[in-house]
Amino acid sequence: MSVLVFIETRGAKVAKAALEALTYGRKVADASGTTVTAVTFGDAPADRLGALNANKVVVARAAKTDDGQQLTKFVSAVAQAEGAQVIVFTQDNLGKAVAPRVAARLKAGQVAGAITLPDTANGFRVKRNVFSGKAQAWVEIKTPIKVISMMANSIPIDPGSSPGGAGGATVEEFSGDLGAARITVKETRAAGAGIPLPEAEIVVSAGRGMKGPENWAGVEELASLLGGATACSRPVADMHWRPHHEHVGQTGVAIRPNCYIAIGISGAIQHLAGVNQSKVIAVINKDPEAPFFKAADYGIVGDAFEVLPKLIEAAKKLKAEH
Repeated sequence: MSVLVFIETRGAKVAKAALEALTYGRKVADASGTTVTAVTFGDAPADRLGALNANKVVVARAAKTDDGQQLTKFVSAVAQAEGAQVIVFTQDNLGKAVAPRVAARLKAGQVAGAITLPDTANGFRVKRNVFSGKAQAWVEIKTPIKVISMMANSIPIDPGSSPGGAGGATVEEFSGDLGAARITVKETRAAGAGIPLPEAEIVVSAGRGMKGPENWAGVEELASLLGGATACSRPVADMHWRPHHEHVGQTGVAIRPNCYIAIGISGAIQHLAGVNQSKVIAVINKDPEAPFFKAADYGIVGDAFEVLPKLIEAAKKLKAEH
């Protein structure tokens, strides 16, 4: 019996969400007195995973594309070989493609979008958001094998202490048959420079209240000073003021940063659905009746063009002091 954690890496970098998944798997394993096996593919730095909460790492070098069927065969084969009873994914694009397939292949129950560690006091229950984050539900998994896809920024990262010993985890190359790849990736382009939105601790977002793309320099400067990422509402992306990969909301990127700063965004329900799981929400809007204020932890009623420069000045002062 073991806990299996599916890890996606970007070259030599282990993504923040992957480290969270490893921490999640480590805590589940410790609670049940078992071990953690990380499974990854392509050019992933398998030795690094061994120093980050994994007892064993199995890597499929042949699977170098985001081919969901190949990865499903790979994860399922390792899960069966390891006798894994809990399989952990991150709730990102690749996790959404592979986790349900693995669950179907192994006849396992699955919870997508888990936000807490399992409650094993009476069965095996996992909490997740429902109704676009307006409520939460405990879901019980009764099957012998359990598949969990966890939301990003749900638990803090524990860097671990090399469970595999001083030399890290045991690393094995997967040699099973993955079949022919049905997807060929000819080119991969980075969405943009800077911190990817799902990994950002702080996000500074703006909407039509900025009145045009020429006024975004202040938004970018504040995000840079705070060590965060920039985002925008859907109308802004639709009008091509900002690139579509910055669009956050129900039809864009769903994020869970520690702090979300919304400037000149009214707070339509579709936007709120993608950001309402942020730990702290700060809203700046000159309309005191803007719906976003109802969801905000902090609010400033004022003109963005007057408030933003003051925030930038305060951020510079704070940075200089530290």
